Amino acid sequence: MTKHLFIFLLGLLGLSSLCAQNTFTPRKNININREWKYARGDYNGAEQPSFNDTAWETIGLPHSFSIPYFMSKDFYVGYGWYRKALDLSKEDLAKNIFLEFDGVFQEAEVFVNGRLMDTHVGGYTGFTVDISSAAKQGKNLIAVRVNNVWKPNVAPRAGEHTFSGGIYRNVRLVMKAPVHIDWYGTFVTTPDLGKNKGKSSVVKVETGVCNRSGKAERFKLVTEVLDPNGNLIAKAETANVISANTDKHIEQVTEPLDNLHLWHPSHPSLYKVVSSLYKGKELLDSDETTFGFRWFEWTADKGFFLNGEHLFFKGANVHQDQAGWGDAVTETAMRRDVCMMKEAGFDFIRGSHYPHAPAFSKVCDEEGMLFWSEAPFWGIGGFRPDGYWNSSAYPVNPQDEAAFEESALEQLAEMIRIHRNHPSIVAWSMCNEPFFSAPEAMDGVRRLLTRMVDLSRQLDPTRPAAIGGAQRPLGEERIDKIGDIVGYNGDGATQPDFLNPGIPNVVSEYGSTTAERPGEYTPGWGDLQKNDTWKGFPWRSGQAIWCGFDHGSIAGSQLGKMGIVDYFRIPKRSWYWYRNEYKQVDPPEWAQKGIPSQIKLEATQTAGVRADGTDDVMLIVTILNEEGRPVSNSPAVTLKLLSGPGEFPTGTSITFEENSDIRIADGKAAITFRSYYAGTAVVEATSPGLKPARAEITFTDAPAYVKGQSPVVKERPYVRFTQEKNGEIEQTFGRNNPTFASSREDGKGAGLAADGNKGTWWQAAKDDKAPDWMLDTEKGLVLKHISITFPRPGVYQYKVEVSDDQVNWTIVSDALDNSSEEVQKEIDLSGGDAKIHGRFVRITFRRDAAWMPAALAEVEVRGIVRE
Repeated sequence: MTKHLFIFLLGLLGLSSLCAQNTFTPRKNININREWKYARGDYNGAEQPSFNDTAWETIGLPHSFSIPYFMSKDFYVGYGWYRKALDLSKEDLAKNIFLEFDGVFQEAEVFVNGRLMDTHVGGYTGFTVDISSAAKQGKNLIAVRVNNVWKPNVAPRAGEHTFSGGIYRNVRLVMKAPVHIDWYGTFVTTPDLGKNKGKSSVVKVETGVCNRSGKAERFKLVTEVLDPNGNLIAKAETANVISANTDKHIEQVTEPLDNLHLWHPSHPSLYKVVSSLYKGKELLDSDETTFGFRWFEWTADKGFFLNGEHLFFKGANVHQDQAGWGDAVTETAMRRDVCMMKEAGFDFIRGSHYPHAPAFSKVCDEEGMLFWSEAPFWGIGGFRPDGYWNSSAYPVNPQDEAAFEESALEQLAEMIRIHRNHPSIVAWSMCNEPFFSAPEAMDGVRRLLTRMVDLSRQLDPTRPAAIGGAQRPLGEERIDKIGDIVGYNGDGATQPDFLNPGIPNVVSEYGSTTAERPGEYTPGWGDLQKNDTWKGFPWRSGQAIWCGFDHGSIAGSQLGKMGIVDYFRIPKRSWYWYRNEYKQVDPPEWAQKGIPSQIKLEATQTAGVRADGTDDVMLIVTILNEEGRPVSNSPAVTLKLLSGPGEFPTGTSITFEENSDIRIADGKAAITFRSYYAGTAVVEATSPGLKPARAEITFTDAPAYVKGQSPVVKERPYVRFTQEKNGEIEQTFGRNNPTFASSREDGKGAGLAADGNKGTWWQAAKDDKAPDWMLDTEKGLVLKHISITFPRPGVYQYKVEVSDDQVNWTIVSDALDNSSEEVQKEIDLSGGDAKIHGRFVRITFRRDAAWMPAALAEVEVRGIVRE
């Protein structure tokens, strides 16, 4: 049995000032994002050191197959290779050598000196590869074969994002002693904090230790707790004999600590655990783990409580991709995203809809942002037969079920292991809208969610297991009560089945308002607008807008441009509305049309920018008049690197145009700029007839850029990627899509007209003088067909309209004067030269209809997703 030694050091002021931070650790942790060779496609023999890659592009990580990417719904699907040379010394070889990847989409085969060392499948979770057996003194060749090919038995099978391949997060070379602390092997909890109301708690530390030395020996684990100022406040020591080639799980508990600084969005205090592993007096390994003291409670009747205080959180959904670089964003870019949401007054982020990078969770800890971390079990409306990310969320073929469930469970376990020490995380979510599965697959959906909830509770009993996007199906087959808490998207916030469900709940998505920048100065409450639902209910824990930022989507820009900040990270006016509402900061004066005279070029930082793939600079272009005031005119502007190191996603220059994917709008444009060499970059902004502007950015922490010697940045002119298709792909919408109605009879809610069951129906209330029902396909469609089924034969009087924005409506069928009995209405929209566009379908019944009540059994819409 593990021996626990409790040492409490808070008794004396002198002892509390002791600092336990080690200035030396034998572990080496080296960022290796720089100087990779890359080629898109598959190449025989590319894992071999003898393979000639001189014609390949020299790139830095993070990297995506799709660079430069600007929100196209199509993207390259296939293979890509990455190669890098590493020099290792004789001393290095005495250690265990690992490659640590923070994320590769979606399958990575890792080779060292021609040998396959490991394969990892799953695009959003990190992994570690032990390369010790293949490493040699001198030059070593690392090769990674990556593919983003859709697979029927790998999660996610579907989703509304894009799924570009690549090594799109950081990579590190880590060298440890043969006896060492495992990868993300420390788990820190504060088990007494809640019951003691935040006044005191022990610190429980569970540590995984690996013995790869080939012999059993006695080792000592020393664990120290440091306060936010770096002072030592507690220490535990445990000695164990660890058998050869085994792993040891060690639990340690400190004496109770008091006078704690609690973590909270308004004061995110962070502590640190320093774990040191000794053999005798020799330090073998050391690792640091940041954590926080905080406790929370999700309740079914009173909402969410943090540190004993009620908090109705105000949140935003956030995808990871940004203009030009796609998913391959830097840590600094992640920090800007979190800070932009924080500046607008949000205190909660839902990580849509997959595990985000460890650096993202770290920023949430440091900036004070509650975080809902989500596993990638994910669906999309209008799904099609297997073959792409618009397939059924859960497999339709029984032979794929077992492997798919293991894939989802494995990625959930990896997410929890990697992110479990972050105090910002207050829930593990199992999914998003998995009900977008084939009807015959729904039993599998419920079984997998139950397994995931059980695993989540087992791996981390300190956080609840959430079912995200659980507003369907309705009735006895509902999935919202499988977990500990639930999130309802869209119309789930107003559906009568889910208004007060008797389980802790949150509006995990509201809004879904498509807008080009600048947009309107409105909140875009969308589905929460009716009856002031946006104000919340006593039992609601909070709400999160869909969404924080524009993002790439296979569903096109109608869905992708629902952010309150655009893809280039320039706020829309709705962002200023929230900043004014939540932080009482007045909006700026909106730019007006004028006479452009000059360009203003700003950089988010100009010095000390790390050139290692973790840092970058956001360059912001503003068009000014002669007096220096911003104008909304949007002439074409080119940014060009005149000298020094650095690159745009398009190479050494980028041009913004008003009607381009690389857009200047409302007199503003922006893009991020990075470098993998040290030195000073000079960037100039020009536009015909306007006074130009320049910015100088100094990069550090890398070899110096030498003109004529350092690798030349490849020019990557942007061309929107378009998949080859055999004809137009028609999709079907209706079942489980959001629905809204002017009223309802008891038990006859709006969702029953789009549940795939013609035996259930929506019916308006008897006193509704203007009954209508609306379907939101959530996609910009070229409409082809609308099918309407009524509950029973009768004379129904109604009109059918379609709209992209719920403002401008087009009538596609007018039956307000109908006098014929019908039970089925088919509306063919495929004829003629004019294409009919729409996202919303609204059916309005005659106010004074004497024939039949306003009622619908099922509505189905077919169409083609637009760009």
